[in-house]
Amino acid sequence: MAEYVIEMNHIRKEFPGIVANDDITLQLKKGEIHALLGENGAGKSTLMSVLFGLYQPEAGTILKDGKEVRIKNPNDATALGIGMVHQHFQLIDVFSVLDNIILGAETTKLGFLQKKEARRRVLELSEKYGLKVDVDAKVEDITVGMQQRVEILKMLYRDNEILIFDEPTAVLTPQEIEELMETMRGFAREGKSILFITHKLNEIMAVSDRVTVLQKGKCIGTVNTKDVTKQELSTMMVGRPVQLEIDKTKAVPGETVLSVRDLTVPSKIHHNDAVRGVSFAVRKGEIVCIAGIDGNGQTELVYGLTGLEKASGGAVELCGKDISHASIRERSLTGMSHIPEDRHKHGLVLAYTLEQNLVLQRFREEQFQQHGFIKFNEVRKYADRLIEEYDIRSGQGPVTVARSMSGGNQQKAIIARELDRNEPLIVAVQPTRGLDVGAIEHIHKQLVAERDAGKAILLVSLELDEVMSLSDRILVMYEGQIVGELDPEKTDANELGLYMSGAKRQDKEVQAK
Repeated sequence: MAEYVIEMNHIRKEFPGIVANDDITLQLKKGEIHALLGENGAGKSTLMSVLFGLYQPEAGTILKDGKEVRIKNPNDATALGIGMVHQHFQLIDVFSVLDNIILGAETTKLGFLQKKEARRRVLELSEKYGLKVDVDAKVEDITVGMQQRVEILKMLYRDNEILIFDEPTAVLTPQEIEELMETMRGFAREGKSILFITHKLNEIMAVSDRVTVLQKGKCIGTVNTKDVTKQELSTMMVGRPVQLEIDKTKAVPGETVLSVRDLTVPSKIHHNDAVRGVSFAVRKGEIVCIAGIDGNGQTELVYGLTGLEKASGGAVELCGKDISHASIRERSLTGMSHIPEDRHKHGLVLAYTLEQNLVLQRFREEQFQQHGFIKFNEVRKYADRLIEEYDIRSGQGPVTVARSMSGGNQQKAIIARELDRNEPLIVAVQPTRGLDVGAIEHIHKQLVAERDAGKAILLVSLELDEVMSLSDRILVMYEGQIVGELDPEKTDANELGLYMSGAKRQDKEVQAK
């Protein structure tokens, strides 16, 4: 029997203006969890897309169990037992969970769909692997963590033995991440082989057997996880030592920039309000973090503040002006920058170029237009500056279509645009989602610098490390309410977890101070 279940030898994949994979060799053993590590745009997702048949390589061979195979499309990959959970889920929102799982692999008899049998099998798999889902719920009505379970069940339903996870924890809560890690360990014990793309060094150290590091399309090397440290991996990935701890001085808050009083925002999923009478303030020169398990109203709170959803009660003041009923654009002009949770839905126009996306909110300014006509040279100069400053990597520079960029570089583009607008309030929701350690280091330094320059920053994060190290004050949300205000220097992850789970809460008088 061959030593490796999958061998990708000397793979080369090119796109206009860029070599995404340059002579990469990757070998996967049966029953191992093999991590693929690299900066944003290093070529990790591209390499896995070649293995899954989404791209055809210009050179190189793929071997399965020692025999060369041609994978022309995802159907070929599935036939070979290869499945993939993509970074951006491939689900149909208006279909049920069950319909999404069986789509393309339907069981039929005399031309009729055998849904009863499919339901039995999905529930069986769900029970066996601890992936509890409501098979009748519509995908648009379930949480992101639940959507990922649906994607995993899709692979299991097709009897895949080689499982590719592309940034699987980027949108999960700490509890869901731990559950996923345990699920992956279970798969490996069963003899399934896992390729695991991630930027998170803690997860690599916790779950992987070996790590292959990519840098700018080239393979730096493969190492046994037990033989390296996080610092060594980060240096291999970025090509320089990375500061893993945030270095910041104590905050000196000034006057109030954002004031929220008794804000109530209805839920789209159920009849209860998603945000119930929330009050807080964010002052100049401080980072206030909203922490909580995903689905406790953080998303709706941000929607209510930014104008993406209409609040049903309460008041919001920005720089002393009531913006409770203002449009999104009016809030933006009053002094609000917004790094959104969903970069595709609310952050970018994917069909536009990178430079067009970078001036989305500013093209009306004199710098970029005259008598209603865009100054294209000015737009290009501005885009080139942000690309350089934030290390936004793309095949064709400023004229790259946003859709073709890696998820991490899309995120960098949004952060560059929003921070460069120089507004008094920055609402940053999951700002480092999908970013590598080098980019996270840069963004954290930028946010601290913005704070020190007198900006008010409202951070929403599911990353406990980020919450504890970046924030000056922590507000914990549970079931649509703020249940506690904590000082990160006087609390720890355990106490924070108790508030996040609803096991502990402060009384109203304490919260109102």
